[in-house]
Amino acid sequence: MQIYLPIAELPVSILTILAMGAVVGFLSGMFGIGGGFLMTPLLIFLGIPPAVAVGTQATQIVASSVTGALAHFARKSIDFKMGTVLLAGGIFGSFTGIYIFKLLTAIGQIDLAISVVYVGFLSVIGAMMMVESVRAIRAARGGAVAVRRGGHHSWIHGLPFKVRFRRSKLYISVIPPVLVGFFVGVLSAIMGVGGGFILIPAMIYLLRMPTNVVIGTSFFQIVFVAAVTGILHSVENQAVDIVLGFLLVVGGVIGAQYGVRMAEKMPAEQLRALLAAILLFIGLRLGYDLVVTPDDLYSVIETQVTR
Repeated sequence: MQIYLPIAELPVSILTILAMGAVVGFLSGMFGIGGGFLMTPLLIFLGIPPAVAVGTQATQIVASSVTGALAHFARKSIDFKMGTVLLAGGIFGSFTGIYIFKLLTAIGQIDLAISVVYVGFLSVIGAMMMVESVRAIRAARGGAVAVRRGGHHSWIHGLPFKVRFRRSKLYISVIPPVLVGFFVGVLSAIMGVGGGFILIPAMIYLLRMPTNVVIGTSFFQIVFVAAVTGILHSVENQAVDIVLGFLLVVGGVIGAQYGVRMAEKMPAEQLRALLAAILLFIGLRLGYDLVVTPDDLYSVIETQVTR
């Protein structure tokens, strides 16, 4: 069954979009990520214009993240204080990212920029997470117990404006969380992602947050940053397709619930390894598309001239 997307200006299969939303929602619930790093490339592969894919994807991120956040709220695995600090930086980053997005669109380089940024971040972060996850799995199989180094001090502990985050058992400066949130907000606006693939590793390895509150806190921050990003894309770029967004939301809400249940049954190191493999695959796939010679070297695009 086909449906016409008014903003993307092309017909698509309803079942295909619902299935894509469900799969990405499942991964979102499992890993505590918005899922945009997967959905945006899939929409582009389907023929959706990159600008519309990025803007519309925010609606699906909000829906899947809300359901995931509610599930973790019931389990009391959200650090609201840390999430609020991350959110403060994230909102400011969203406004900055929208401004950069408009500049790249004006000079006609937004498609290339989105692909290059995806390839770089997904490949590097996926490789780092895979190495760490393999080490953790080997240590677990060898009988070693991973101990969190609560007394380990890094350069972060020398920064000013320290705040105590009781749920995460941390006493650190608010500067690193604000900067992490800002960076995630910029990526959310430019790439159409929730930023969980950056936020989760940063919370674990940079902020040293306990794993049991990382995913829930990530969901909390993603909900609001994605909502702000979606509104800004709709107002500033007119790049949000309501029909496409609705279909993605329906599939995403269903998939996220099953993803949260699956996450409870898998060890943390195996979850990180699986996420790393997915990041690497998508990064390599987009990188291949950048260097391979396309079937059609030239394309004709109809544009509207405003006076």
